Amino acid sequence: MGPAIDRVQANPATSPAPPDVLLIFDGGSRGNPGQGYGSFALIQVCKGSQRIERLELGDHYTNNEAEYDTLSAALESLLAQLRKAGLDPAAVSLEVRGDSALVIKQLQGQWQAKEPRMRMRRDRCRQLLGQFGRVKLKTQPRAESVRVLGH
Repeated sequence: MGPAIDRVQANPATSPAPPDVLLIFDGGSRGNPGQGYGSFALIQVCKGSQRIERLELGDHYTNNEAEYDTLSAALESLLAQLRKAGLDPAAVSLEVRGDSALVIKQLQGQWQAKEPRMRMRRDRCRQLLGQFGRVKLKTQPRAESVRVLGH
């Protein structure tokens, strides 16, 4: 069974615990379709450490494909980092933020992914997210993504 995505039980008298890791992602294309690019930040909340990665994804990308492939790359990178440190991803809480309502709502199951290439990307991200103990998905304003990632 996968993580409790956005179904974290909290005592209303206390504020919810911060996530172990905050992942912020953004992708796009120069032209639509065009040259795909993306960036992601992995922030270890308690330690305050942050790592930002920039990606060049190749030609013939739509903005939405770039968003999904950036998130997938970020999740794969985080999983590899955790395993290298000897940590079990199932013991890690993760908050994912992006400015793509389409990606977030498709991952949450609120919107359908009708195109096969989008369904494939959504399913891959869900499989990766399912390896974490607790996951929260959240849309954020574009300006916040630009502030953190620089684009």
